[in-house]
Amino acid sequence: MKKLDIEIVAGIFLLIGMAALGYISIKLGRLEVIGGKGYTVYAEFEKVGGIKPGAVVEMAGVEVGKVKSVKLNGNYQALVEIKIDENITLQDDAIASVKTKGIIGEKYIYITPGGSEKTIPDGSKIRETESAIDLEEILSKYVFGEV
Repeated sequence: MKKLDIEIVAGIFLLIGMAALGYISIKLGRLEVIGGKGYTVYAEFEKVGGIKPGAVVEMAGVEVGKVKSVKLNGNYQALVEIKIDENITLQDDAIASVKTKGIIGEKYIYITPGGSEKTIPDGSKIRETESAIDLEEILSKYVFGEV
């Protein structure tokens, strides 16, 4: 083989390897490159306690979505954009809560399903929310006798 043929084969092999590595990285990291399947709902919290984009959204201990963004709205509350998997339907009276895995673990959003027959459409808000529990605030109240 000529030197040029060997270089072309090596280049093609390298491109295939890079494409495979990129594909595996996206699949294992559960990244969305183009849109992704599911629908978006919003929830307003007084305190989110460190929820970040990419945080898990769970129902009954099963992952059903991800946090897309966290912003401050006009009422000085945290507006959380949540992407829910397409095969999950949320009732109109579902409750979104900010929880912590373990004592000092990562923050996530837990959705308690409701009993309503109405569902939350794409782009709507979850009306009922429970903000994060601030352990430092509770501890300081206990120490200073305010509990």
